[in-house]
Parts: sequence; C-alpha cells; structure tokens
Amino acid sequence: MSSPDPLHSLLVALPVVILSCRAGAGLFRRIGQPPVVGEIAVGVLLGPSLLGWLWPSAQQWLFPESALPFLDALGNLGLLAFMFLVGLELDPTALRGNSRAAVAISQTSIVLPMALGVLLALGMYGALAPDGVDRLPFALFIAVSMSITAFPVLARILVDRDEYRTPMGALAMTCAAVDDVTAWCLLAGVVAVATSGSPAGALVTAASAVVFLLLMLCVVRPLLARWAKRAGRSPDSVVLVALFSALCVSALITEEIGVHALFGAFLLGTVTPRGCPAIERSAGRMRAFVMPVLLPLFFVVNGLRTDLSLLVREPTLWLWFLAVLGVAVLGKWGGGAGAARLAGRPWRDAMSIGALMNCRGLTELVVLNIGLGLGVIGPDLFTVLVLMALVTTTMTTPALLWLRRSSPTPVTSGPTGPTSVDDRRTSIGS
Repeated sequence: MSSPDPLHSLLVALPVVILSCRAGAGLFRRIGQPPVVGEIAVGVLLGPSLLGWLWPSAQQWLFPESALPFLDALGNLGLLAFMFLVGLELDPTALRGNSRAAVAISQTSIVLPMALGVLLALGMYGALAPDGVDRLPFALFIAVSMSITAFPVLARILVDRDEYRTPMGALAMTCAAVDDVTAWCLLAGVVAVATSGSPAGALVTAASAVVFLLLMLCVVRPLLARWAKRAGRSPDSVVLVALFSALCVSALITEEIGVHALFGAFLLGTVTPRGCPAIERSAGRMRAFVMPVLLPLFFVVNGLRTDLSLLVREPTLWLWFLAVLGVAVLGKWGGGAGAARLAGRPWRDAMSIGALMNCRGLTELVVLNIGLGLGVIGPDLFTVLVLMALVTTTMTTPALLWLRRSSPTPVTSGPTGPTSVDDRRTSIGS
C-alpha cells in the first residue's frame, strides 16, 4: 500500500492543527492563562499522550509519516520568523535607569539555575542521558534549559494585567530581555560543544560565531539603519521580502557555522532598526501570519515528540520530574526574587519578578527541541522537561495574581514604550 500524498495529508492536518490551537489558546485565555499554554497543551493532546493513546489509527491518519517532514519544516520556518520577531521586540533603551538592577537580577537568575542544573545533570546522567552522549554537553544543556525565561510570554502577561509600565513591570521586562540574550548566547556555546566533537572544533565554531556577531553589529546594523531611512519610499511588500530574505540568509549562516539557524534569525532581529514605520508594518504582517498559522505546526510537532505515557510506564520519571521542577522553580524564582530583594526592591515586587522570571513558555520548547534534535537528551527526558515548562508557565499568572492582589493601581510612568496597552498587545506574541 502506497503512502498518502503529502499534500493531501497537509491539507487535512493544517486546518485541524491551526483551529485546534486557536481554540486552545482562546480557552486558556478565558481562564486567565497565556494563550501559549493552550497551544502547547493542544499540541501535546494531539500527540501520543492522548490522541495516539485513545485512537492510534486516527493519529496515524491525521499525521502520517509522509507528512511529518513537511509539518516539521513549516513549523521550523515559523520558529525562525518568531525568533526574528523576539529579537526585534528587545528594546535596548529599556536598560536606562534599570541597568544595574536588571543585570544583577537577570544574571543571578541564570547563574543559580545553571549551577543547580549542573548538579541535577550529574545525578541524572547515568539514568537519562542517551547512549554515547558525553557528560559535559549533557550537563551544560540541562544547565541552560533550567535558566530559560520566555520574554514574549512574560511581556504578554504584564500587558494583559496592565502592569507593563509599572516600575516592577518595567524592571521584569528588562531583566527578561537581558536574560534572553544571555541564555541564547550560552545555548550557542552548548550547541558548539555538542556538535563539534572535539575541543578544537568547539573553539573554531565559537570563533566563527563571534566573527559573525561582530559583522552583524559593526557592518550589518549600520547598513540596515541606512536602508531603513529609505525603506519608507519602497512598497511594504518589498520591505517584507527583504526582511524575510535577510532572515533566511542570517539563519543559514549560523546553521553552517554550527550554532543553529535560530540564532541567526534572533540576531538579525536584534540589529534591525526600530521605529521605522515600513519595518514595523512588515513585521506586523509577518507576525499576523506566523503566530496563528505556522507556530501551531511547531506545537503539534513538539506534541508528537512528547509522550506522557512514559511517566506511567516508568514511574521513576515522576521523581525526576519533581526534581527538575524543584530545581527550575528554586533557581529561577528563588534566584530572581533574592537578587531583586538585594537590589532594594520590596518583597512583593521581588517575589513578583521572581515569579515572572520562572515563566518559560515557548522559548523553553525551542531549546528542548534543539537538544532533542542534537541527541543530547532522549524522548524520556524531553517529555519531563516539556512538562516542567508547561507547569512553570501555567503557575506564573496565578502566582502573580496572588502576589499583586492588594497592590496599588498601576502607574503609567516608566520607560518609553507603546502609548496604550492595546498597542502593546498587538505587538507581543503569545
């Protein structure tokens, strides 16, 4: 029997995935959760954790083997665009007035979970590390995965609560931005170590990445700034094509270097000029298609790789999950809150910042899929870490509501930003 036509399979799977994720996002928004939690949950439910368990033939029909490479490719294309948009959202001017506190809090909320993650990795290496994976890349990857904060989800939570421009919200956003950049740089190093096969190869990869970074900052950014001044005279379609083409080229270069295509897309976003109306409109069009159409494909591919039944067949995984969750919460929430308190913030603000830094969302899934693709982690640990990401993201909003339940009405003073919450809500992804 011949395999199904991939186009036919895609035409069946795409509307099911897109509409299901849209419904899940809407449902979770109604109960006060970030929409991305619903999209992650729907992706998991469409995988072997529920649909494949209750109705295996339906899952095979909906997601046949012949269609999976195309779903994966489209989902990764959406991820590249998403990472570009995340880089574009990072605002260096937000550091003004918050630089010392933000750097101290963000770095503490990276260093502490990384240190705890290394200890955790050393304990789980014998039980959960795939065969043939060296201890160093495994430990480094677990350490980085413990230190992730989801900048877009954190921003969306603050916008929905109208706390984006409060002192606490502005500081949390700045910390998350610094955290994001630092974590991606660290992950690039981990990928270099995992893919090089030797210390000399890792050094060559790292040196190539540094050269590319300097070229982007010293050459590409000024060229983009000059181009942005003339972009207003070009049709928006031309600007959109130019941005997307540059995104693909930048991603291809970092893929060839050996630090993953996502870093190139993210880096291009960080050096792209802000405040240019033509670029902002083109980014908005890209966002309007990527977020509701392409990213759900990533969620379902992630869900197909996540099998919660492993926790039933291997009860010891529950113990590892509790250990991972404890390290994740202690490192990010405890580290962020402790550093914020030492920086002179009131306890309520410090605990709120810690709770927000503990939010992992889609960013964690991106990191975990990189690790699974490299073979640094296996399906069992991947499932445990996905569940950790889902739990820590879900607990953020209730924790913030409880901590801020008697806080004063948000003020509108703060760093330069959008003129209204609605403006910001349209620019921040789920």
